[in-house]
Parts: sequence; C-alpha cells; structure tokens
Amino acid sequence: MGKILVCGGAGYIGSHINKMLHRQGYETVVFDNLVYGHKEAVKWGELVVGDLADQKTLDDLFSRYDFDAVFHFAAYAYVGESVDNPEKYYYNNVSNTLNLLHAMKEHGVNKIIFSSTCATYGEPERVPITEDMPQNPINPYGATKLMVERIFKDYSHAYGLQFVVLRYFNAAGADPDGEIGESHDPETHIIPLVLDAASGLRPDVKVFGTDYDTPDGSCVRDYIHVTDLASAHLLALTYLENGGRSDFFNLGNEKGTSVLEVVESVRRVTGREFHAVLTDRRPGDPAKLVGASSKAKEVLGWKPAFEDIDTIVSHAWKWHEKKEY
Repeated sequence: MGKILVCGGAGYIGSHINKMLHRQGYETVVFDNLVYGHKEAVKWGELVVGDLADQKTLDDLFSRYDFDAVFHFAAYAYVGESVDNPEKYYYNNVSNTLNLLHAMKEHGVNKIIFSSTCATYGEPERVPITEDMPQNPINPYGATKLMVERIFKDYSHAYGLQFVVLRYFNAAGADPDGEIGESHDPETHIIPLVLDAASGLRPDVKVFGTDYDTPDGSCVRDYIHVTDLASAHLLALTYLENGGRSDFFNLGNEKGTSVLEVVESVRRVTGREFHAVLTDRRPGDPAKLVGASSKAKEVLGWKPAFEDIDTIVSHAWKWHEKKEY
C-alpha cells in the first residue's frame, strides 16, 4: 500500500476518510492548518500542521514524502460567509488549490480525489440531479468549487493529472464506532443543531420556511452518511489506481428528507422533546435538492450502507453524547 496525503484531514469528512484509509492498510499524512479542523480527530497516520497558502511548506512536504495520491478537503464551506467575504473563499479554495497542484506537478504526483459539492449546480432544473445537468452556482462557495473542477480538466489535458471529483449532497452522521464525528464552530448543519436542542445546549432549533412546494412545506435535502462518503473516496482511489479515466460523480442517497422529518427523527432517536421554531425562509434556499448517484454505483461500485435517516441520526447522537472536541 502507498502513502496518501490527506489535505484537510483534521476536518469532519477528511478525518473519516483518513480512518478508512488507515483501516485499509494505507499510510497517511494529514496536512491541516487547524483553522476549522481538530488535531484530536487525527487518530491515524501523521499530522503535519501547515497551510496550502505556503508554497515552500508544500514543496518541503512533497520532498519529504513519496505520495501516491492526494485527497483534497481543505476548503472553506460556509455559504453565507462566502457571500459576505468572497475574497477569502477565492484565495483559500482556488488559489491554494493551485499551490497544491503545482507541488504535485513538480514532484510527479498525478492522482487527486477532490471534495466538491452539489452547490455547483445552483438552482436545479429538476431533481434528482444528474452529473450532466447545468452547473450555475448561486454563491461564491459553489463558484470556487466549480472553478477548481475546471482547473482539474485543464491540468488533466495539459499535464496528465488524473482526478476524481465527488460532488456531495448533505454529509451527515458520524463514525459508527463513535471515535470521530461532526464538530463545527460555528455550527450550521441541521442534524447537530437539532441534537443541540435535544441536549438543552440550545433553547430551540429554527426551521427556515414551511411554505415550500414539498410534502410538509419545509426544505428537502439528500442526507448521506459520512462513512458512506468515505467508502466512495476509497473506491475512487482504487478506480484511479486501476487506470480509470478522470471523471465527476454525485454522492447522495437519491431520496430526500425534509427539515421537519429530521426534527421528528431526532425526537424518535433521543426520546427527548424540544422546541422547533417555524420561521421565514432564508434567501437562496432551494425547495428540494436530491442527487442521482447511479453513475457512482455503476462506475465505482459504490453502495451506501446507512441510508435510513434514523440510523444517520443515531450515529450522530452517539457521537454528540461523548463529543471529544
């Protein structure tokens, strides 16, 4: 097994991929600036604290280790912040990725698996969303991810870069073993917010919009277990190692769960009552985002193991009760 660089591997999704790579026999080096990541989440492999903005640090890193492939999760991902401060997002998500690609090119590393997002599609023309649908992001965060996707295509043509881009829908849940989980500051993800309300850490949880054209009026999203995301990344690595061509894949459960259904799931799983405040819509929230994942299933051989919302919530709750960081 080779050595893998996991950029952003101290974060929520990166730490789960790092664990799975370790379990499969890969040696890993996690590179993270710990702005949003947690050193406590790096329980496998080696942690190198550094920033993709520092080209010399990157060059030193690639000189010190003989990497077979790179996983790239080191991006800012707060949509609202990207609207208020787009410069921060273009520098970090785009310019810093160019630094990473330069280091890879200079040191002969040509395989990368990239954490992208369904936000590149913007307001979908239909659901479920397929990979061939128009990409028209409606915020700078989505625009930066789409720009990186385009850069990968150009680097593939010019320099032989081999890539897999994985467009996530709503990452959710936690490691079933309870070793790592979701911890953001500020927290914006719906399941941990509702769990905070169930724990009494928040006075309530807000449901933004109850008049959408959905069965119960609240927004519908496609929640995918973080461990299922991790398994897709591992399959993507195997795909590239076996000579698969560069490509783009959606990752979702192909079914939607409304915000109010998430609230009810948390009540079932925790057995606790809490207050859900029904309030006005937030600007820019599409009514329904559900992904079609048939391409990932057919080409990568991927199959989600934890599709049920109560299972996703129960794993998140297990982590939430013992949260270590």
